Amino acid sequence: MTGGRTSRPTLAQIAETAGVSVSTVSKVLNGRDDVSQDTRDKVDSALRSHRYIRRGVSLADPSTRTVDLVLGGLDGSWPASVVSGMEAAAYEAGLHVAISLARAPVATGGQYAPDWVDRVLERGSAGVVLGLTEPTDEQLARLQQAQVPCVVIDPLSDPPLGVPSVGTTNWAGAYEATTHLLERGHERIGLVTGPPHHLFARARIAGYRSAMAAASVDTPPELVRHGTYDRASGRRQVEELLRLPVPPTALFICSDHMAIGGYEALAEAGLEVPRDVSVVGFDDLPEARWVTPPLTTVRQPLKEMGGTALRTLVRLIGGEKLESPRVELATSLVVRGSTRDRH
Repeated sequence: MTGGRTSRPTLAQIAETAGVSVSTVSKVLNGRDDVSQDTRDKVDSALRSHRYIRRGVSLADPSTRTVDLVLGGLDGSWPASVVSGMEAAAYEAGLHVAISLARAPVATGGQYAPDWVDRVLERGSAGVVLGLTEPTDEQLARLQQAQVPCVVIDPLSDPPLGVPSVGTTNWAGAYEATTHLLERGHERIGLVTGPPHHLFARARIAGYRSAMAAASVDTPPELVRHGTYDRASGRRQVEELLRLPVPPTALFICSDHMAIGGYEALAEAGLEVPRDVSVVGFDDLPEARWVTPPLTTVRQPLKEMGGTALRTLVRLIGGEKLESPRVELATSLVVRGSTRDRH
């Protein structure tokens, strides 16, 4: 007989014994009321037979040294930079990072496939970092009931009370970018930002408008456009701005991916950056250095955001109280070749 530690049963093992899905086991563990009494009894019996004990997590316990990073998507350099920063911090803390995508539930064979919360609970993760996704109140409640702490990177809306978040100084970054264009003699400055309900999109609009107001320059509504942070939407919104009776002489495009799409629209219209139109982006992704001319942009410290989120999560797992639920890292303007003085 060895002195080794008995491994803790997984939710998949419990589900197999009970003859139900993993998501159903998760519902029973979390006290959900949308499970029949007969099914609940089967799950309870399986839990007892496996001697399953729900407990809080501890980083001193080798079975709970995994944390989850849940992302809305993996396309582009944004998630790659966040993953890099989070993984480096996790390595220093002796943790492993599992990556999940926050997909909508899909029905298969009459049952819904497990969502990301089910996967987190099945793995027995010590905690969760969320990026580019908006968890529902029900999902956050399930994590809370299971005593799994979470941290949100760049939340799309105000997180619920008690859920910490890590972001950047979006207002200040937008203010600095707009001021840079104003100081080069531009007044007709078009803004392309994200969906109006996104928290950081609203902050960037406010920073842009504040800089324009400080310079006593009007901001007609037609100069503000909303894209979806991808190249194609950036191209479409810049095409619309160029159709205005008086098109802008400069563009502040609140995503490097959208800015690259804006470059395409300008080239198609026979306009040259920055000779005819100056352009400033937002993010400072690697692509910003690869385009011609290299893009002037607002740098978001994405790797630092990932690392800060992980270290914040470790503090929560350890039972520490945070000084503030919100951490904002500073942005900075990186001036390259896409802006110049207006003639």
